[in-house]
Amino acid sequence: MKTIQTQARYIEWLSAEEMHKHSQDWLSELRFIRDEHLFFEDLIKSYTLQMIDPEKFSHNKEIIDAINRSQKKNNLLIEALKVHENELEIMLDGIDQPKQEEAYKKEHRGIIVEVNQFKKDYIMLKKQLFDIIKTIKKDEKNRRLLDRK
Repeated sequence: MKTIQTQARYIEWLSAEEMHKHSQDWLSELRFIRDEHLFFEDLIKSYTLQMIDPEKFSHNKEIIDAINRSQKKNNLLIEALKVHENELEIMLDGIDQPKQEEAYKKEHRGIIVEVNQFKKDYIMLKKQLFDIIKTIKKDEKNRRLLDRK
């Protein structure tokens, strides 16, 4: 099923302070996600032997590859937000530059969409990884219980 990109019909007017706050919030969230990616790497290393099980290897490899792509995308978004934040001066310099200010607002709206989509994809990816780990833990527990008998 293909999704169709639509234009927002109602666009709230954002002040420079609100755009700054959005950027700071996004940076904070993306930095936290960066730390979570490091946790995921450790988690994957801890369960490598179970994850390379031939029956589930291709599925697990897809998830691991998706995590790596997510990590790269996250780093790109952090850098883009830093640049975007530095360009906020256009809005605050007191000089009337309607074209540059409109371009900045348009870029901000684009970042809103991009960050929200990234977070949505990231949450799905995180859930998939935890489902894999949960299955591994259940299998280990079942094996231990069977070994006791």
